[in-house]
Parts: sequence; C-alpha cells; structure tokens
Amino acid sequence: MKFSLSWLKTHLDTDACATEIAEKLTSIGLEIEGMENPADALRPFRVAKVLEAGPHPNADKLQLLKVADGAAEPWQVVCGAPNAKAGMIGVFGPPGTYIPGSDFTLKPAKIRDVESFGMMCSYRELELGDDHDGIIELPESAASEVGTSYADYAKLDDPVFDVSITPNRQDCMGVRGIARDLAAAGLGTLKPLDIANIARNGTGPDVRTDDPEGCPAFYACTVKGVSNGASPAWMQARLKSAGQKPINTLVDITNYVMLDHGRPLHVYDAGKLAGGLVARKAKPGETVLALNDNEYTLDDSMTVIADDNGAHDIGGIMGGANTGSDQATTEVLIECAYFTPENIAKTGQKLLLTSDARQRFERGVDPAFLDDGLELATALVLELCGGTASAVTRAGTPPTEQRTISYDPAQCLALGGLDVAPDRQTAILEALGFEVSRPREGGDPSPDGATTDAREMDPGLRRGTWTITIPTWRRDVQGWQDIVEEIVRIEGLDSIPSTPLPRKPGVAKPTASPEQLAERKARRAAAARGLNEVVNWSFISEKEAAPFGGGNWSLANPISEDLKVMRPSLLPGLIAAARRNSARGAASIRLFEVGRRYLESSEHPTIGLVLTGEKIARNWQGGGASKFDAYDAKAEVLAILEAAGAPVDKLMDFGEAGDAYHPGQSGTLRLGPKKILAAYGALHPSVTKALGLKGAAVGAEIFLDAIPLKKKAGHMRDAFAPPALQAVTRDFAFIVDAGLPAGDLLRAVKGADKKLITDARIFDLFEGPSVGEGKKSLAVEVTLQPTDATLTEEDLKALSDKVVASAAKLGASLRG
Repeated sequence: MKFSLSWLKTHLDTDACATEIAEKLTSIGLEIEGMENPADALRPFRVAKVLEAGPHPNADKLQLLKVADGAAEPWQVVCGAPNAKAGMIGVFGPPGTYIPGSDFTLKPAKIRDVESFGMMCSYRELELGDDHDGIIELPESAASEVGTSYADYAKLDDPVFDVSITPNRQDCMGVRGIARDLAAAGLGTLKPLDIANIARNGTGPDVRTDDPEGCPAFYACTVKGVSNGASPAWMQARLKSAGQKPINTLVDITNYVMLDHGRPLHVYDAGKLAGGLVARKAKPGETVLALNDNEYTLDDSMTVIADDNGAHDIGGIMGGANTGSDQATTEVLIECAYFTPENIAKTGQKLLLTSDARQRFERGVDPAFLDDGLELATALVLELCGGTASAVTRAGTPPTEQRTISYDPAQCLALGGLDVAPDRQTAILEALGFEVSRPREGGDPSPDGATTDAREMDPGLRRGTWTITIPTWRRDVQGWQDIVEEIVRIEGLDSIPSTPLPRKPGVAKPTASPEQLAERKARRAAAARGLNEVVNWSFISEKEAAPFGGGNWSLANPISEDLKVMRPSLLPGLIAAARRNSARGAASIRLFEVGRRYLESSEHPTIGLVLTGEKIARNWQGGGASKFDAYDAKAEVLAILEAAGAPVDKLMDFGEAGDAYHPGQSGTLRLGPKKILAAYGALHPSVTKALGLKGAAVGAEIFLDAIPLKKKAGHMRDAFAPPALQAVTRDFAFIVDAGLPAGDLLRAVKGADKKLITDARIFDLFEGPSVGEGKKSLAVEVTLQPTDATLTEEDLKALSDKVVASAAKLGASLRG
C-alpha cells in the first residue's frame, strides 16, 4: 500500500515529519517496506530562462540556446525541442545531472561540431508524465524563480510511504484507515469525513442481485451529461504516488476512492449496456474479456455482473473491456457492491487473476460503507465531469449486523503483559472506531462466564466487564484476545516489560530426550570423521523420488514442481548436493544430513550420507587416486551408530539394501532379522545417472528411530576407570566355510565369555589348497581383561576351550 504524505494529511491533522510517521507505523504493526521522496531525484534540476534561441549552424532541426539558471554565466545548449524559443521559462539539467526518464548522466558534448552543456527537459525525461513532444514550458510568473530547484518550485517534496499490510488488516487497505491508526497512536487527529449531500433527480438504474451468496448487496446510480477527460493534477499525483497510472477522470475517480477509503467501485459506460445489470452466478463455460485484455472462462461458482447481452465483469475482481468508460462517454453507471470475501478468494485462485479490487474484497471491505462510498464517487464525478445524478438503487442487504465482545480491562495485563489504565484503554478503542460500554462505578458484577477464559489465566481479574461493539470495518476482530492486541499494539509493543520466566534455583536440569542426545552424538561423530553437513529441502521432485520407491505424500498446489513430494529418503537431496559440488570442481565429496524421511504413516528421523569422488588423492607414493567403495560407507555407518549408542557388536550384516543400491555391493545392519538400523552400499548406476551425478558413489542411511536407547541415558560421560590388571591376548586360527561372514565368527568368539572377552578382531585371512577346497582360514586375536585376579594357565585353557566350542557351533575348527 503506497501513499504520499500530503495524501495522508487530507485525513490526519498532524505536524509529524515523514520519519516520525514511518517509525510510528512500524511500531503499531503497519511495517514500512520503504520510503522515498520523488523530489530527491529532481533537486539538481533548476528553473531556467532561455535568453537566446538561434539556428544550429550544421543542423536544420536543432537550435542553439543560451540558458540562464542562476549561474554566473549562461549555458550553451543544443536543443531539438520544437517549442524552444527565446524568453521561455523551463527546466534545465546542468552537466553532471542524472536524467531518470532516459537513464543517463549529462556530460558536456559536441553535437554536430557545436559544444552543448546540459539540456532543457521534458516531462517524460523527469518521469512526471508521458509528454515528450517538447520541453517543459513554465508560466511567466516563474521568471522570478530562475535558479531555484525545480523540485522546490513545483512543490514535489512529498515523501511516499510503502506500507506492508498484513491480510488481517483490511481496514488499512485505504489511506483513511492508516490515518485512523496513527490518530489512535497519538500522532495527530483524524479529520471528520466529509460526505457531500448530493442533489439527485430521477429514478435509479435497473440493478439487482440474483446471487446473495456471492454478492449480498448491489448499489448503483447513474450520472448523465458527463464530460470525460484527463483527471486533475492533484488526483494524478496521488495516484502516481500509489503506483497507479492515470487513465481518465472517470476511471481515476474509482481508483482514487478505492485507495483513499479501501472501497473498490466500478464505472460503466451506460451507453454500452443492454438492459439492466444483475449480479449472478456465471454459466459454465461463460467467458469474459477483462480490462487486462485477457479472456477468462468461468464456472458456476463465480459471480459475474451481466446485462441482457451476457457477462461483462468478474464480480469484485476485474471489470470488462467492452463496457468501460472512454473519452466519448456521456452517461455512466456507478456500481458499489459488496462481494463475499471467500467467494472472491476462490474465484481469483481458480482464474490465477489478481487485482487491487480482489486484494480488498477477499480481505473484507466495510459492508456499511456502500452508501458513503457511492456518495463520495458520485460527488467527484459531478465535480470533475459535470452531469446530473440519479437516485440510488439498493439491491440486496449488506451484512452489517453489529457484533459485540465482553471484555474485562484486566485482561490486557493478564494476556498482553502491559498494565494500561482503563481510561486509556477506552480512549484507544474509541479512537479505532470501537464503541465501549462500561459498567457504572460499583455496578453489578458481570454475568457468570463472561470472562471465564481470562479468569482461568488469572484468577485475580476483576468481576465486571465492558461491552465492546466492533466496527463494521474490523472483520478480523473476533474475541477479547483481539481487543487486547489492539490496545497493546497502539500503546506500544516496546512498552511491554521484559519479564523472565520463573525457574527453580540452582543448576537447570537437562531437558534433552534420549533420542535428541543420540542424534546430537551421531551428528558430532559424522562431522568429526570429516563429513560435511548439508541441510536440504524436505520436498523433492517426483523424478528424484522415483528411484527410491516414489513419495507417499505430495502437495496438490506446490510452489514448484521440483518441491512437490515429501522425501521418502535423504539420499536424493544428498546426491543433488554432491552433483552441485562436483560440477564446481570438488574432487572429494563427503556429505551427511540429519533429517526426516516421510513414509506412509509417519516421519522417521534419519542420517543420510553420500561419498563420491576421490577417497585418497593421487600421490608419488601410492600412485593413482583411489575411489570410495561400499566398505567405506559401512565404516562410517558403524562409527556413527556406535557414537549414537547402538550395540554395534551385536549387529548382523544381511544382504542387499534395496533397488537404490548396487546388487552385491550393499547390505543392511540389523538387530535380528527384522530390526534394520542402517542400509549402506554403492549406489546403483541407474540412480546416480537419473539424478545427474557423474561417476560412482556410495551412500547410506541410518534409521535413528530404530536404535534401542536407554530411557534414562545420562547427559555426562562415564568416569574414566582404567582396569587395575593387565589385559591378555590369545590368537586362534579357525578353518571355516568360505562363505561364512567373518562378523559371525567374531560374534561367536565374543559370546564365549562376555565378562572376560572385551574384544576380538580378525588379523589374517588365508585361502589355498592346504586348508581345503571351499574353506578359508580366519585368524582371530582375542583380548581378555581380568578384573578380580590375574588369570592362571588353567583359567586361560578353560577360556580357550569355550572359544573353540563356541566357534564350532558355526562349523569352525582349529587350524592344525
């Protein structure tokens, strides 16, 4: 919402400067997006007089001028304007001046071998209009102002505010509503609204509404004998400050009333109408050629304004091109209707059509302002275009029923945290247009339940409520909480004291859950191992989701087709991030992400990782660069799982991890056959190709919600308690089947004595004829940690027998 300072002052009697107004607007919730003064760009231009005008020696269409602008010596200017002549007063831009309309800076130049300094300017070059047929010609009275800045002479010093209006503040979609808020905040006095008493003759036009759901009220009158043309300078200036382009007086009047009061209207050329006007539902497939020269196909949920020839307007959104006013218009019909906000919003969304009228109607215009809005527009038509007005036809009934709220003034402190005196609260509400009915001093208590919600918040609230009548232009106010908000924002959010929340004495107890602690530890472990964390969107495209089984949840109206599906896996985003980094020359890419996967019924916390590029760069000792493989992904997964508290020594490595991974080069880590903690492996070439990643890559996903956690996990590390006795190691070489996973043998060995055996690892693998066909030899180093006493030879022999017996259950035998 844009408007100028002078426009604001037509409604607000104030001495505040533009900066003070901007600060106050932001403080009361009407955020300033920008403020600019059009005079700033025009200050270098000066009022100047042409002393001499003669022909250019080398060009028939150019003149050579001597221009005085208050400087010590006149300027020599080459000018091609047809109206340039000696003695005229115009606007001069000296060398070094930026010309906004032409986007260049003036420099001394030679034009047809004659030096020229600066230029005499047209309205278009100063962005003050479209006139470019000649230079600006000022009245003779301006001769006394030669040398004065043109911005000062033309009184262009009028700052323009750009205010961001939130959707709930429909009352501030007009300048008067903003002035009302500023007056309530103490920045001036709201001027009374002057509604002219128009002399009307004859019957009103034939209008009606057959769609009370979409258009409950349709008011109109006609004005005969109008003379249309350009609107006056003051109106054009205000419209331009709001970013509107002046069209003609009749159209400009409707735009002006809309911006001034937040009340959209429409003017029809009555000579282009056939019969009466009716607000009705559109017929399926009916089309309208709108003012933007686009044709729209409608359905029966939309409201149109039609005559005997069919629909002309999309009700409340945009008028039709065939019935608009032009220079030849002599009789107009002025429409002032009320359209239901919900219907307007749905129609605009279906048609992908927006307009200033739609912005106001879908937020909710004042239903009680139909008569006043029509009177304001009619008065301007009569003043600026002449003519005779008819009576007003009022079809339908606008929803103007009064709404009231019971309110206890103590609720302001209870909810808003600001203690505002009752008289001040009353003054604020009345300044905003609310009617306040307060009980008598010592009057009867309020009815039971009138302020139940507030008293539950603060039992100390006084009994005895006010009755607040909501103005018709405040559709957003629904309850006593909104009343508190109005008082607090006008009194000033900065006035709310900073009050710390109550807390128990001493050191605060940790609040993180075991799940959160596990996630934090896993994130730290991944970063500590050299992986770089990324944060991707939770939405991906259907193409990215397809290799991972497709998405279970999709948006019906996404902001982009690339952000449509809630991700079933973290890998698509990680692959995309790896692709971007690879395209920018990264040689070794190690990425991880902590986020959520979205499956059929719920979301699942997950850690994803992708490794691609060079694992080790080429070097003079090791030769060529080495690439990542599935075992690298598995190593990362095991390290992260261990940091998160998973029992990695009990994990079983099952077969392939799924279609997204390369067969034979992937696996899953499980606690039992069904409880999957992680999947890892080389990504399938078809997946990386589909997602645009060149070269091989490995990846993994760790399912955090599958990790069994201690419910009373502590937030501190266990105290370091090294064993008092020295550890002992024993080596065993077992002959096993060639297909037996080494991990199975290690688990069997560790399970032989869980108290004494603290570690076991494979340190040698041998295959050959000496161990038999289909067999292999696995050498295991077992670490024994005594706790109570040093192990004797008998103890060691007994433990060795247990290890051999445990391995024998897998078909293993000691190698001779």
